[in-house]
Amino acid sequence: MDVTERLEAHLAEVAGRMEAVLADALAPAPKDGETERPSRLVEAMRHAALGGGKRLRPVLMVETARLFGRADDGVYRAAAALECIHCYSLVHDDLPAMDDDDLRRGRPTVHKAFDEATAILAGDALLTLAFDLIAEAPVHPDPAVRLRLSQELARAAGVGGMAGGQMLDLEAEHRVRSETEIRTLQAMKTGALLRYACRAGAILADAGAEDVARMTRFGEVVGLAFQLADDLLDLEAQADAVGKATGKDAAAGKATLVALYGPQQTRVILADLSAEAKALLASDGARGDLLSQLAAFVAERQR
Repeated sequence: MDVTERLEAHLAEVAGRMEAVLADALAPAPKDGETERPSRLVEAMRHAALGGGKRLRPVLMVETARLFGRADDGVYRAAAALECIHCYSLVHDDLPAMDDDDLRRGRPTVHKAFDEATAILAGDALLTLAFDLIAEAPVHPDPAVRLRLSQELARAAGVGGMAGGQMLDLEAEHRVRSETEIRTLQAMKTGALLRYACRAGAILADAGAEDVARMTRFGEVVGLAFQLADDLLDLEAQADAVGKATGKDAAAGKATLVALYGPQQTRVILADLSAEAKALLASDGARGDLLSQLAAFVAERQR
């Protein structure tokens, strides 16, 4: 088994454990304090969150926490909260009023499998479930740390992060944007949650301030690499290879760095980002190998 195969096997293992945590959080039976869980809403949430996806954000959080010595179930609960935010964003992004996509992860999007109203509610419920999960005692014994994680997640997902980035993305259609503007947009829309994943992993493991800052930068590097690779896939890949429609960015006239740089220069930048990610982990020795390989995997992915 080569390095890539070992990495993919490990990612599958982490993703499987994450699937179990999410399935438990999305069980049909109501939790303490809930009155009832409407079955159609639960089914739509499960359609959005279970049975697919790379689980990149949870994996980054889990592996960053592991780097600093923590790998218990509480980390997976925090990672599930982050994945709920990501899944809610996909449900809403796919709606006709936004990106209007019919396919996600090789399956019908939630509004196609159910209906638009149910999709909106499923996204809303996944968003609120995230903050239920991040507040759980197993996430961290110190309530102040859980509060910090919750606030930082809200800011990564909200008006100054992912949601704000989506607004900038909508405004960028058929408009010329500068490199700085595009980088800001992408750092918010895609990068904010990836940055949070690595930062929160270090915080969960009680890493020192310098290590938290270092992993924050690592998350920023991975976030930019992910977006560049995603834009390349949208430009060059076939829909059946990536499990969603491709070529939509160009058709919508969206501002992307790939459109600005071209594919060849984009690949040069991706190689540089992989090198920076590796350098950020140099002080960790062999313990940082998996995260370094993961950063390279993100930059070189074909789906």
